[in-house]
Amino acid sequence: MPRPHPASILTHFAALPDPRRERLRRHRLLDLIAIAICAVVAGCDDWVEVAAYGRQQETWLKTFLPLPNGIPSHDTFSRVFRLLDPAAFRRCFTRWIEAVQAATGGKLVAIDGKTLRHSFDTAAGRSALHLVSAWAGQNQLVLGQVAVDGKSNEITAVPELLALLDLKGATVTLDAMGCQKEIAAAIRAAGADYILAVKGNQNTLYEGLSDFFVDCLDNDFAGVPHRYHKSVGRGHGRHETRHYYVADVPEALRTRAQWRDLRSVGMVYAEREVGGRIEGEARLFISSLRAQVRAFARAVRGHWGIENQLHWALDVTFGEDASRVRKDQGPENLAWLRRVAVSLLRNEPTKASIKCKRKMAGWDDDYLLSILLGSSGDS
Repeated sequence: MPRPHPASILTHFAALPDPRRERLRRHRLLDLIAIAICAVVAGCDDWVEVAAYGRQQETWLKTFLPLPNGIPSHDTFSRVFRLLDPAAFRRCFTRWIEAVQAATGGKLVAIDGKTLRHSFDTAAGRSALHLVSAWAGQNQLVLGQVAVDGKSNEITAVPELLALLDLKGATVTLDAMGCQKEIAAAIRAAGADYILAVKGNQNTLYEGLSDFFVDCLDNDFAGVPHRYHKSVGRGHGRHETRHYYVADVPEALRTRAQWRDLRSVGMVYAEREVGGRIEGEARLFISSLRAQVRAFARAVRGHWGIENQLHWALDVTFGEDASRVRKDQGPENLAWLRRVAVSLLRNEPTKASIKCKRKMAGWDDDYLLSILLGSSGDS
């Protein structure tokens, strides 16, 4: 049975509203989206490159796209993606992702924000775009994203993002910015558990946890039931030892009743030796999970995956921070294309780097097809 073409993916975009006046539509919206998806996966980082890819690959693209008026110009790509409703565009991609991903139950979902540093538009009085993304590390997929004006607004964006996702049975991790009572309650209402980093923005909670763990360490946890795990890592000239501690919520923690279903507290003490110099750092956490130290360690380490597997790839391989796309909704829509591309490339099973996979996708249409459709070819 022949494999389906990428046009099968576009069934998830059939209901996407076209923002253009009907009499001005020379190119089908679905054609524009299909070309953009293929081009971004295959190494294109702006609309000029996307249009050039389309012209170069026109013969292949016509095997599954009508293209009644040929390949759109880069101005057309820019204009259409500037006008597309980001929320509607995001919903279409979310339906696609939901069709190909495994259930999130039992999985780790890291939520974190990233600023697109050159997306500001001084003339329009717009600051740089900040995106809050949900990353399923074990699935290697971006599950969703929400745009905000600045990092300080992450607190309001996280509940909106949570509402978009099916998180039942998952464990959600957030850094200290997301350590908010309302966010903890929203995660539990979604049927998920939370592990939240605690810092000075929750001063009473932070001081209570700090006092608890300092006292426990000073007294070798005498009379305090707890779990301990140690990990050692080496690489890039660095030797790192991590000490993980978890315990039930101490009775003396003053704000314990304010955090929905709070069941355990944790600490990670990391010792790094670089060039003969030793540095140490302690991080504190609260969680709705029982005090299981290995699960806690996996979740804390897993949260760093959104930086290492997603944000790093976006900056280094996709040049996101350097992108000059600024007008209207263009930055957010192109950013979503990049995130979907990272997800698709991460899920391609060969051991090549993301950069190499993008080049290979540009060279080999069959390889690009395997990335777009996944190993099962049933999307």
